[in-house]
Amino acid sequence: MSPAPAFVAAGSNVMEHYSVLIAVDIAIFVVLGSLLLVTRFYKQVEQGKAIIINTLRAEPIVTFTGSIVLPVIHRAETMDLSVKTIEIDRRGKEGLICMDNIRADINVTFFVRVNKTTQSVLQVAQSIGTARASDPRTLSELFTAKFAEALKTAGKRFNFADLYSSRLEFRDKIVEAIDTNLNGFVLDDVAIDYLEQTPLAALDQNNIMDAEGIKKITELTVIQNVMTNELRQKEKMEIGSQNLTSKEALFRFEQREKEAEAKKDREVASSQARESEEGKRIAIEEQTRTLLLQKQKEQDSEIAEQVKMRAIGVAERNKEKELVRETEGVEQSRAEAQVSRERVVANAVLAKDREIEEKKKEIATVIAGRVSVEKSIAVEEEATKDIRAIAEATRGREGLRIGAEGEAQKEMIKKVKAAEASEESAKHEARQRLVLADADLEAADRTARSKMRLAEGIL
Repeated sequence: MSPAPAFVAAGSNVMEHYSVLIAVDIAIFVVLGSLLLVTRFYKQVEQGKAIIINTLRAEPIVTFTGSIVLPVIHRAETMDLSVKTIEIDRRGKEGLICMDNIRADINVTFFVRVNKTTQSVLQVAQSIGTARASDPRTLSELFTAKFAEALKTAGKRFNFADLYSSRLEFRDKIVEAIDTNLNGFVLDDVAIDYLEQTPLAALDQNNIMDAEGIKKITELTVIQNVMTNELRQKEKMEIGSQNLTSKEALFRFEQREKEAEAKKDREVASSQARESEEGKRIAIEEQTRTLLLQKQKEQDSEIAEQVKMRAIGVAERNKEKELVRETEGVEQSRAEAQVSRERVVANAVLAKDREIEEKKKEIATVIAGRVSVEKSIAVEEEATKDIRAIAEATRGREGLRIGAEGEAQKEMIKKVKAAEASEESAKHEARQRLVLADADLEAADRTARSKMRLAEGIL
């Protein structure tokens, strides 16, 4: 009986476990499905735009960031909230009429956009639709008349000249004239791009306002032309007066300049006359002095010539004496050199003969010594080698004799060369003495000339 309740309890636990697992699986499936739904159908909004979502509710949903858009159930429309421009250009007969009835050519740009509020976005979407709200032509159709009227209203509050001096105030009046209720749109700014007076040729004279404007322009133009002419005439008068004053001052200056030049010419002429007389007097004095100096110079030249001739005679006699002395000295030097050379040659020959005799004696002594040695060797050697020893001794004796003769000839040649060198040296020394004698002779000649010139200068 006891196993049945245990089996029932175990079965109930298993069923509870399965129920928990099923619930967890369902929860995971729901979360994953929600995430997939969000990633698949979530639509983000770009900057400067808004999304209008039509749902099953009475009012659409407006979002500026993003939202889930379900297919079939929802319908999303995008509206452009960026700034758009509307340009109004009025020129010629359509120009802006000012308070003084002067027309002005003007070009004004208006910057409008959809107001970034849920109510404004829904208002624009319901009135013109999201697509037309982003179309510049639609905006121009909607607001051109309103903006043009505001422009005329503001322009009528100012004279034409005031439009330039009070340009910011004119702009504020335009903004003030435009009603803030623009059916969901808002006016961001107004820019006056062009503002000039309408040319007279473009005005209608039959139009009372244009006629009044033409009259006003003519009056102002005449006044300005008169003032301009007065200023120009005044300018001419001032320039003429200044030119006249300048010419008078220039005339007085030129007159004083001419007077100063005439005075200078007179003083220069007088000075030149004085200088001319003084120059003539000095020229006569110089001429007289020159004649005196010339005569004195001629006398001095004669005296100097006489002294010079005497000095030349003395110098020539001294030179002849010096030449005789130098010639005798040179001949004596040459004789001494010749005697010295002969003495050197004789001594060299005697010395050479003595050396040859001494060499012969030395050779004979050497040969005798070697013969005695060979004889002693031959005695000690066997009899069969006597003939070879004698032959070798004979050959050695002949070789020594030839060598001694060669050495003697070498020594004799050296001594001859030395004697020749001594002779050349004596000749060179003699030539050197001769050159020195010539140089001394030239120096004596120059000394004599210098003494002669010195004597001429003293005389």
